[in-house]
Amino acid sequence: MLNSLLSAHAGEVEIDGEAYYAYADVWTEYANNLLTQIFFYLAIAMVVVMIAVGIVVKLKKPESFSAFIKGCALIAAGFILTVLVIMLALGFAEIEEKGYADYDGIRGLVYIPAIVLGSVIVFGLIASYIASLFSRKTFKITLITAASLAGAALVALLVCLIVYLNSGNAESNNGAEITPTENALLYVCAAGVIIVIALLAFFFGKGEKKGYDSKSISYAGICIAMSFALSYIKFFEMPQGGSLTLASLLPLMIYSYMYGVRKGVIAGFAYGILQAVQDPWLIHPAQFLLDYPVAFSAIGLAGMFSRVKALDKFPQIKFTLGAIVGCLLRYISHILSGVFAFSEYSTLNNVWIYSMAYNSFVFADIAIAIAVGIVVFSTPSFNAQVRKVQATAFETKKAEKA
Repeated sequence: MLNSLLSAHAGEVEIDGEAYYAYADVWTEYANNLLTQIFFYLAIAMVVVMIAVGIVVKLKKPESFSAFIKGCALIAAGFILTVLVIMLALGFAEIEEKGYADYDGIRGLVYIPAIVLGSVIVFGLIASYIASLFSRKTFKITLITAASLAGAALVALLVCLIVYLNSGNAESNNGAEITPTENALLYVCAAGVIIVIALLAFFFGKGEKKGYDSKSISYAGICIAMSFALSYIKFFEMPQGGSLTLASLLPLMIYSYMYGVRKGVIAGFAYGILQAVQDPWLIHPAQFLLDYPVAFSAIGLAGMFSRVKALDKFPQIKFTLGAIVGCLLRYISHILSGVFAFSEYSTLNNVWIYSMAYNSFVFADIAIAIAVGIVVFSTPSFNAQVRKVQATAFETKKAEKA
C-alpha cells in the first residue's frame, strides 16, 4: 500500500532531452530521518541509564562492576549492529527507489559496490573480533577471509569510481564544473595534505610496535564500527555533504590514543571510505580523497600527544591537543576540496570564505567529541585500561635499546 501511494508521486522528468527520476515523497528519506531521531534518543537514554545503574552498582556491589561493564559493552555492540544493519539496508532500498542503478546507466555501479564494501569492512571486523574470543586459528582464518572479501570489493569500487569520475557524469550529476587549472590544483592539494599527515604520523609514531595483533585489529574493528554507527545519529546535515553527529569520531580518536597515530591514521582511512559509502559526493578523484579518506585519516592523529610525559597527570589535555590538530587538518582538507571542486555552489564572491564558512561545522562536530572525550578521560578506570593497552602497543625503552 505504501509503495503504491509513493509511486503516485514518483516518475520521470525530462530536462534538456534527458530523463531524470523525480520523487515528491520517498519512503526511504522519511524512514532515514525518523530512524536517525529514534537512534539518537535511544543512544542518549542508554548512556543515561547505564551511568545511573553503574553508579549504583559501583556503590552497592563494587565486585560486580567489572561484569556490569562487560554487559554494557555487549548491549552497546548489539545496538551498533542494529543501527548498521538497518541503515545499510535503507541505503540499498534508496538505490532501488531513486533509480540510481539506472541513472545515466552508470551511477548504480558506484553506489552498490560502495555499500557492499562498507558492509564487508564493518561486519568483517566485527566477525574477526568475535573469532578472536575463541582461538587464534579461528581469528586468522576469519581475518584473512574478511580481508580478501574487502580487497575484492575495494578493487571493484575503485574500477567503478574511475569509470564514473572519468565519464563526466560525476561533475554533471552534482552540478559542478572543474576547469583544467582547478583540476591540477586539486591533485596538488590532495598530495600536499597526504604528505603532511604522513610526516606527522611518521614523526609522532616513533616507538609504536610494527604490525597488528588480534587485539589491535579487534579494537580497530570495534572503534570503526562504533564511529560509523554514531555517524548515523545526526543533529543536522549540510546540503553538500557533512553533518553534526553524536561524537561519532570519538572512538577513532581513542583508538589512536591507545595504539598510536600510525594505526590511527590507517583506521581513519578505512572510516573515510565508509563515510563515502554513507554520504557520497563524488565529483573528482582528488576531491574524493580530500573529503573522505584523507580528511578522516587526519583524525587518526588524535593520539599524537598520548606519550608526552609532562602531561601524564592530565590525559584530558593530551587527548584534546591531539583532537584539535586532527580537526584542523580535516578542516583544511575540506576547505581545499570546497574551493576547487564545489565552487559552483558558492553564494559569496570569495569562494575561499564560502568554503571556510561552510566547513566550519567540523569544529562543532569535534567539540562534541572532545567534550565527551574529556569526561571519558577523567575516569580513573578508563585511564588504567588505556595504560594497559599502551604497554603492549608501544616499545619500551629497554626494548628499543636492545
